Amino acid sequence: MTPGFKNLITDVPGLKVGNAQDDALKSGTTVLTADKPFVASVHVMGGAPGTRETDLLAPDKSVDRVDAIALSGGSAFGLDACSGVSDAMRTEGRGFQVGQAIVPIIPGAILFDLLNGGDKNWIENPYRALGSAAYLSASQHFDLGTAGAGVGALSAMQKGGLGSASLVLENGTMVGALVAANPLGSVTTPGDRHFWAAPFEIGNEFGGLGSDPASGLGRVQASRKAAAMHKAPPDQGNTTIAIVATDAALSKPQCHRLAVAAHDGIARAIVPAHTPGDGDLVFGISTVARRVDEGALTMIGHAASICLARAIARAVYLASPSAGDLLPCWSAVHDLS
Repeated sequence: MTPGFKNLITDVPGLKVGNAQDDALKSGTTVLTADKPFVASVHVMGGAPGTRETDLLAPDKSVDRVDAIALSGGSAFGLDACSGVSDAMRTEGRGFQVGQAIVPIIPGAILFDLLNGGDKNWIENPYRALGSAAYLSASQHFDLGTAGAGVGALSAMQKGGLGSASLVLENGTMVGALVAANPLGSVTTPGDRHFWAAPFEIGNEFGGLGSDPASGLGRVQASRKAAAMHKAPPDQGNTTIAIVATDAALSKPQCHRLAVAAHDGIARAIVPAHTPGDGDLVFGISTVARRVDEGALTMIGHAASICLARAIARAVYLASPSAGDLLPCWSAVHDLS
């Protein structure tokens, strides 16, 4: 398995991603869409999710395909980003046809970034406009790090961010991941230099420093994020939200299994993960472009978990400093030039 040409989820043919952000707000939105509706499901393993239209993605529910997925900051306010995407898609005549009505199907998930130092004294909820802008900017190339839904993200020890990665399987199947990493846990080992996901790094995509040689790892460190966000309990204000995608022709139940398998990537890249104070969830999607053997789902799910672990590390590695940051960026502390 090797990364795709861009090492982004958009290496999966037909997918596009757009970002929109407000630097004063210290928040933003990321939207994934495609040339045509795609099969989608979801699996939630965190104890504090914030979602829209995810019940519809259960394998036994009637709608088989969706038009876009929105990942957003803003906690519950950020769910309005889905409305902005819906507005823009309806204008284009895209959506689920019900008689003469057109209803875009836009599931979404949010992370908590309301206490990250940005100006949150809005009069009108800004996330509807951010959702629309993110959708309209969607393309095969998009920024990582402090971008889109990752603008206001924080991990336990340093800034979080938006990450992505991809892999091509031996049979040509493409798999990719997109993540907004804002976890309660740490993405780096004690000392903040090495990434938990280092065993899965390919090349120097997040510094090439290798695994931490220390033993006794896994002990939870005192969280800088919890100290900086002193107005919130330490087990609140978190979440890692992700999308894993493939061009393999998967059914809705198989997309659910894809999402389940991909959660291993969160556990490999964040310690601790899937806590009561995280809303960790993964959307699993298929563009249904490539026929695969019945047993291919095992390797596709494995590849998705590796992509997601790498994407989480890349999100933190590529984060950039901004005015008023509560936490430092990994890159500001570890200059590899």
